Amino acid sequence: MRMTALTVRTLGEDDWQIYRDVRLSALEESPEAFAASSSAEKQLDESAWRRRMARARRILATDENGDKVGVVSLRSDVRDDEESPYGELFGLWVTPDARGTGVAVALLEAVLEQARKESLGAVIYWVGTDNARGVAFASSRGFLPTEHRRPMNPNSSDTESEEEAAFVYPVGADETSIPSDVLDARH
Repeated sequence: MRMTALTVRTLGEDDWQIYRDVRLSALEESPEAFAASSSAEKQLDESAWRRRMARARRILATDENGDKVGVVSLRSDVRDDEESPYGELFGLWVTPDARGTGVAVALLEAVLEQARKESLGAVIYWVGTDNARGVAFASSRGFLPTEHRRPMNPNSSDTESEEEAAFVYPVGADETSIPSDVLDARH
């Protein structure tokens, strides 16, 4: 089933409640996909959510009925010593009923368009190494796999913690233009 009418828009700081509600839904529906927990994020107050809104662009997808069907975030990291700043795509989530309908593709296209507007050289997307669907999605949309890995949840005491792999989409550069310390460190 394909989405017949999909609206994708960037949320503003005053849309923090919309983002909070979708984010909490994502954490509750797919807890294994995120390092955060819904119980911890439910404790955040308005000022914390507004700070989050200011740190990254939050892009929301709604269907023809106005139902929220997906969300993704793009954070830019610009350093004074970089010729080509990069962005990080994170928090991609689509409601179970809307999966496979093009919502994730529309959200990804919105992220890449934003990256072009911001003149980012590349976009990094960390994907769980055991997430076959996520790896296939990233690869099929032009993201290039790298050898960089990191623990999915670095705060976990579990030494068998799952890993994430860095995929890079070269917007105006390639993965070699991203400083290795960026790929080796968790934000």
